[in-house]
Amino acid sequence: MPQAQTSAEPALPLLLAADLQDHLMMASNDLDRLQRLLADTCDALMQRFHGAVGQLDGGDTIDAGTVRNVRHLLGEAVTALQFQDMASQLIAHTHQRLRNCADQLARDAFGADGDGEAVIAPPPLRPNPVTQDEMDAGTVELF
Repeated sequence: MPQAQTSAEPALPLLLAADLQDHLMMASNDLDRLQRLLADTCDALMQRFHGAVGQLDGGDTIDAGTVRNVRHLLGEAVTALQFQDMASQLIAHTHQRLRNCADQLARDAFGADGDGEAVIAPPPLRPNPVTQDEMDAGTVELF
């Protein structure tokens, strides 16, 4: 039966535990931002596509102004699709951060084995790969 650790013998050094906690909290914040980005994207896409369909269903004859309006609405829908790229960046960044934390925990919990020291995936180089929380129609930001 394993013995319980005494209070003088912490499971993880305090600085390591604090560092891991910071990484996990940042990952949680990234996931919250990702959720907001995806919700905004879905809402914007639905509005733009419904607007385009409404323009086309307005009558049998479609004039040049209606065609311009539909093109504009569809352009806004494409702008909303840029959020997919932002979401993908956040997902990859979060995965890398969580993988680094998991590797550190495994190394500290299990130590070296017959193959040597555990390989730790590096943490992300930047604290945040995406700096934009929202995007307005007609704006383009390359990142």
